[in-house]
Amino acid sequence: MIALGFGFSVTFSIWCFAGVSGGALNPAVSLSLCLARAISPTRCVVMWFSQIIAGMAAGGAASAMTPGKVLFANSLGLGCSRSRGLFLEMFGTAALCLTVLMTAVEKRETNFMAAFPIGISLFIAHVALTGYTGTGVNPARSLGAAVAARYFPTYHWIYWIGPLLGAFLAWCIWQLLQILDYTTYVSAEKAAGQKKKD
Repeated sequence: MIALGFGFSVTFSIWCFAGVSGGALNPAVSLSLCLARAISPTRCVVMWFSQIIAGMAAGGAASAMTPGKVLFANSLGLGCSRSRGLFLEMFGTAALCLTVLMTAVEKRETNFMAAFPIGISLFIAHVALTGYTGTGVNPARSLGAAVAARYFPTYHWIYWIGPLLGAFLAWCIWQLLQILDYTTYVSAEKAAGQKKKD
């Protein structure tokens, strides 16, 4: 239920607001976009502020609308250590950010559908990580939930450092693909395949 909720809500949010703000709802995603030069550093900083404020507002609204204790704050579980949590957050965020770079930043005919693979990657991250870390992969979301719950565990930093490292890792993979000029080779393979058919 958690994975479906996050996956679908992000898909619809990106679909609705991509034309307004670019649809970046996550400081880690904004960092990967900045590193890829899809947005300027100034815009990245402005987006960080707006995302953090929006995360706290969303956490407060969710807390106000649902009775009882706040149950959506991130925490480690299933015996997961801080180190493992850090790397799980890093790799989960890297998968999300790389999906954004490959489906929204790369120029292709399917860019208009980028919201779907981005939402699916977030769904997969939640399926894989929720039991272990609560699935942060978004520092603004993690902070908003922590503020609403008034609960800051001593390892709260993993929900910032992990996603930011994940954004950097995703950019490194994307940059390597650019250096290798993968699109030229993909186009050549398609052309060769077409010649064989003809």
